[in-house]
Amino acid sequence: MDETGRPPLRVVIADDQASVREGLVLMLGLLADIEVVGSAADGQQALAQVRQHRPDAVLLDLHMPVLDGTETTRRLAEEFPDVTVVILTTYADDASVIDTLQAGARAYITKDADRLDIARTLHSAASGLTVLDPRVQAALLTRAAAAPQPDRPRELPDGLTEREAEILTLVAQGMTNAEIARTLFLSGNTVKTHINRIFTKTGSRDRVAAIRYAQRHSLDGPV
Repeated sequence: MDETGRPPLRVVIADDQASVREGLVLMLGLLADIEVVGSAADGQQALAQVRQHRPDAVLLDLHMPVLDGTETTRRLAEEFPDVTVVILTTYADDASVIDTLQAGARAYITKDADRLDIARTLHSAASGLTVLDPRVQAALLTRAAAAPQPDRPRELPDGLTEREAEILTLVAQGMTNAEIARTLFLSGNTVKTHINRIFTKTGSRDRVAAIRYAQRHSLDGPV
């Protein structure tokens, strides 16, 4: 138990560099609110450790042999959706950010973070928050600013907001709520709330009706 009386967060650490991995195990193991239950040298070992220990979170290096961080994250999200994935890496380039977040990672921090920052990120991510290193946020903002604006009607029908129209388009493309959340970096609850509002505004009883609405109003194309 930590000082608040809560059980410690159970974590598996995966990094192919032994010195980094062992340092993280030792460093985080000294914290009362973290319990390191396993460590791995590659993505395949990380999956095995998660199957064995069923941790709350995985602290995962991005560039590893056998299975890299992105593919490991994707498999963890499919097999263990309740396990939070936090990427810890040297790289803060936007391509890696997009790939790992879309694969299901909840947080992305760089290796110069101290142990308290890492611990706070693990706890915040496990509670449902998305946490990004400031440099990662800057990379995402740069990418967003450079992206072409989507083709949308000047006035969206029935009072739909731009975000609701964006989510409706993804619904029309067959995405699940979880896939929409990963694509737009939103929580599952936020996506559900938006979809409920979309149903109300469009008079749709279910997703099938919403998809038909999207098709009638040309909101089923690329986002």
